[in-house]
Amino acid sequence: MKKLSMVALLALGITSEAMAEVTTQMGGQAVFYYQTNNGGDNNFFEQGTSSGNAGLQLDIKSDIGHDFGLGYQGTFLGTLDLDKNIILDERQYAQANKANGYATTKLYITKKVANSYLKFGRQALPKSLSPLAFSEGWNVFKNTFDAAVLVNKDFQDTTLVGAYVGSSNKHDNLSGFDKLTSNSTALGNGKGTLNAGAYMLTVANESMKNVPITASYYALKDIAGADSGEALWLDVKSKKMLVNFAGQVGQIDPSNNLDKTVAFGAKVSGKVNQTALSLAYSNVNDGDVQLRNVGTAIKTPLYTQIIGNQNFISLDNDTVLLKAVTKLPVGKLSVAYDYTQDNSVAKNDYQELDVVYKFDALGTKMLLAYIGQKTKNNTFGGENNSNNLRFWTRYAF
Repeated sequence: MKKLSMVALLALGITSEAMAEVTTQMGGQAVFYYQTNNGGDNNFFEQGTSSGNAGLQLDIKSDIGHDFGLGYQGTFLGTLDLDKNIILDERQYAQANKANGYATTKLYITKKVANSYLKFGRQALPKSLSPLAFSEGWNVFKNTFDAAVLVNKDFQDTTLVGAYVGSSNKHDNLSGFDKLTSNSTALGNGKGTLNAGAYMLTVANESMKNVPITASYYALKDIAGADSGEALWLDVKSKKMLVNFAGQVGQIDPSNNLDKTVAFGAKVSGKVNQTALSLAYSNVNDGDVQLRNVGTAIKTPLYTQIIGNQNFISLDNDTVLLKAVTKLPVGKLSVAYDYTQDNSVAKNDYQELDVVYKFDALGTKMLLAYIGQKTKNNTFGGENNSNNLRFWTRYAF
């Protein structure tokens, strides 16, 4: 992100009197994203099996004096006319069902007071401090939230985060800020709304330097199908050890006699030469609420989450994940294998193999990925296989 010149400030209408207090930085990224699959009778690279986007994001941050700041992010998404003969669908829209459009994905004001920091407006939320309402980075651009967030560091080795989260955009339409979702299976479609948003309190403690602990509490307001609900999430992990361990446990407890959803996970990881190895396990019971991000109703905070398994690990299952990441002369290669045992009546066991290569080339960051998915129905028999190829390139400026 680069500082704007005085000429640029004048062009923005900032007077010389204000220039003494205003410092503005500008940056962003340009992205091309493409995915294709060969599930069923389809073949790779056919228009009917392919989706993609070209996109541009512009970020502007300003220090406007007296410890106030402003932030803005504008997002343009288009197709470069690839929808005419190369792709069938866009990965994301910046305006509903428009192949080319523009959206304001961030717009916020900040204020620093002593050891406290307030951020109010449209913004990204990190999973590390908001595990059940977080910005996901798997698609062309991240989703964002309309929220008020207060961060305090008055206590030694402790970060307190309080937030009200009112709405979010979804990955199909970055301009469509709407109510959060309760992910309630009791409603039949698994996407009941949180009509009054969510209140969150997170405590992150590093008193034990190599064993940070993060605990979060959510008050979920006016759930469709229930009056309200509460959610708890705890994450403990070790770091900088020969073998590292991590554990997570949480629950979502809706009212109106709906069954609570309880989840826990564990992970062990280590490094052999240039290769990082990990083994993770998670279990989610058969509650009435899926364990998903309430901002998007897509990904989960579980250690076993990989590219495409969220529909199978979010409720009533046991999942094991093996992963290896190794450095290559250029870039990194990761291989992940997931096996999920479906404990529901449907008995749809699931397997996924991801092979991902990330590297730098031509001044950009690039990704090539293979995602192989297999579902087996243990009640009626039969298998469903799908193979996906994903490519993106990102240029940051």
